[in-house]
Amino acid sequence: MHGFMSLPGRQVLCLVAALLMAVASHTGAFAQTPLIAAAESGDLAALQRALQAGAALEERDARQRTALMAAVQTNQTDAARLLIEAGADVNARDGIEDSPYLLAGARGYLEILRLTLENGADLESTNRFGGTALIPAAERGHVETVQTLIAAGVDPDHINRLGWTALLEAVILGDGGPDHVAIVKLLVDAGADTDIADRAGVTALQHAKRSGYAEIVEILQAAGAH
Repeated sequence: MHGFMSLPGRQVLCLVAALLMAVASHTGAFAQTPLIAAAESGDLAALQRALQAGAALEERDARQRTALMAAVQTNQTDAARLLIEAGADVNARDGIEDSPYLLAGARGYLEILRLTLENGADLESTNRFGGTALIPAAERGHVETVQTLIAAGVDPDHINRLGWTALLEAVILGDGGPDHVAIVKLLVDAGADTDIADRAGVTALQHAKRSGYAEIVEILQAAGAH
């Protein structure tokens, strides 16, 4: 024990971490269920075997992910389709409050998003930031995803915990390029309120002017933004 305590701090930490990893490995703390592992890797044959063997469709891993959530995270469209057709919950939450529907929207995984929309996606559900699927999709420049979510009926004026709408995020966190220009146009055409300001009282138009996003400024002014 004395020899252990005499080691430099960094070495002690490394040894402790190694011991914890060994214990976790021995106890199966990091073990993945066959169903979730197959979903995450997109192994359809293994996925079907696990289901036929009676694996619980909504079983969870250490991160509270279902098999469907694991499939969405790695954009395994065919695996997601198989699970959804088997009845997987597209609104099941993981440990950080994401759901298959919300994550597919945020990442622009259009095929999976459409599957979730066709199978009971909760359009009013929000992520850990209090945002609908539309808000991160707008921020990240996923044009077709934004179009799909608007058509599905997601509220374009929902305000997240940061005080931002999809329009504000598209301007504040976007790059002013063609994708974000197209998204601003889609949101405006969908009736988004162009005068909702952030918590500092700054509107999307004012942000666009400050950033020099001329095309976005033009779209917003044409829509009567202040």
